[in-house]
Amino acid sequence: MTIILSSSLLIAQEQTEEFKPSGKPIVTIFSNAHTTFVDGINTSAFEVLRGYLGYEYYFSPEFSTKIIFDVADPENGSKLQMTAILKNAFLNYKRGNLNVNFGLIGLNLFATQEKNWGYRYMMKPFLDEYGFGTSADLGANMDYKFADFISVDFTIMNGEGYKNLQSDDTYKAGFGVTITPVKNLDIRFYTDYMKQDFAQQSYAFFAGYKADKFRVGAEYNMQMNNKMIENNDLLGTSIYSTFFISKKVGIFGRFDYLTSSTLKGQSDPWNLSKNGQAYVIGFEYSPVKGVKLAPNFRGWNPADNSKGFVSNIYLNCEIKF
Repeated sequence: MTIILSSSLLIAQEQTEEFKPSGKPIVTIFSNAHTTFVDGINTSAFEVLRGYLGYEYYFSPEFSTKIIFDVADPENGSKLQMTAILKNAFLNYKRGNLNVNFGLIGLNLFATQEKNWGYRYMMKPFLDEYGFGTSADLGANMDYKFADFISVDFTIMNGEGYKNLQSDDTYKAGFGVTITPVKNLDIRFYTDYMKQDFAQQSYAFFAGYKADKFRVGAEYNMQMNNKMIENNDLLGTSIYSTFFISKKVGIFGRFDYLTSSTLKGQSDPWNLSKNGQAYVIGFEYSPVKGVKLAPNFRGWNPADNSKGFVSNIYLNCEIKF
């Protein structure tokens, strides 16, 4: 009788825990107020930089889908102040240590770095900020966790990014390895490759450590033949850290250094107008779940000596629900 009763209880428990398809909306908004000082002139503005609007739906424990629209300034000379672009629309399969995405997918180029940096609403991670690659593209990726200390990922993609979904016969392939030799320490290497007349190849090295009271990350990045133009190489480093005073308050800092190659017969680097050093310091306050505020100072020291140091005072805000 006891065995029969126990079996009945187990069956009843399994029935109550049966998976039910469900979904949830995705809403994220980035905004800021800032003042810029350069060469004795100051300008101020309030901006709603972008909004992510979407929906995520789980068909089963293994299959799900996500669709996200990126509402932002087109930055292409358009008269429109904001446009909506489809950023993600993909099918996900996840079972055990295997994870596969197909469609308009998020990419792995700087996903790990972005999580460690932690302030995407304030400033993009280095590789995104300086044009080494994009955060989403048409394609497919697969990652597999062989053990607690190592995982690999492979991506085949269009190569143009989610804002330019043209079809051609040029594709980009990416491969990454993430190693966790000890608890809370992540070491990652990533490379990707695409070719027309000249091959563009990227290399990204990252190491980051997270603890209860602080996190720190450092990266070194190279891209040979940027935009598949011969000898247009980019190189740079980024170092960042956060110290948590409490669950709601954290102090952060970041330093970026971007440089580029000098072409034969030229005296200046080919990317001189965009090369330089960035300095960021500030703190984040989260008064309630889903709201983040970050007063911060950003300085830009251009490599071009004819340009002056740029100082910015920002108040950034993220709303997420």
